[in-house]
Amino acid sequence: MISGAPASGKGTQCELIVKKFRLVHVSTGDLLRAEVAAGTDIGNKAKAFMHAGQLVPDEIVTAMVTARLALEDVKQRGWLLDGYPRSYAQAQSLEEQNIRPDVYIVLDVPDEILIDRCVGRRLDPTTGKIYHIKNFPPENDEIKARLITRPDDTEEKYSTLLLSFHGMIVR
Repeated sequence: MISGAPASGKGTQCELIVKKFRLVHVSTGDLLRAEVAAGTDIGNKAKAFMHAGQLVPDEIVTAMVTARLALEDVKQRGWLLDGYPRSYAQAQSLEEQNIRPDVYIVLDVPDEILIDRCVGRRLDPTTGKIYHIKNFPPENDEIKARLITRPDDTEEKYSTLLLSFHGMIVR
């Protein structure tokens, strides 16, 4: 299980861990985006929160995570939970279902760095690939021209999200 604030590097670290240990990467962000894209009931409920730069309520995220952990590929290969649990209620949900990690990794990154990562982040709407204007620029001018800033990748929205995140950390 890996945890950290948004933009702390969970996705990057997960790629390395999943590749090395052949685990199933279960990302709450990926699950949420897939549900929204599919237009499911859960996706439609989550969409309003996501577009406002807010965290999706526990019951929605928990339902998606537990459903994913019940699938056969996860049972066979094991899992790496990315960004879950984010609240005491989510942690309690896992505990009640006897779902416990063998290893728990916390990425602790200073807020100033998180804000810089977020504000500099750009999305390629064609490929879905994420870039950063300073740390991971696009390969060419064609890609650079089509990059967009996600609505929640502003300093104001991210600062608010960080305050919310810090208030929900399970300690």
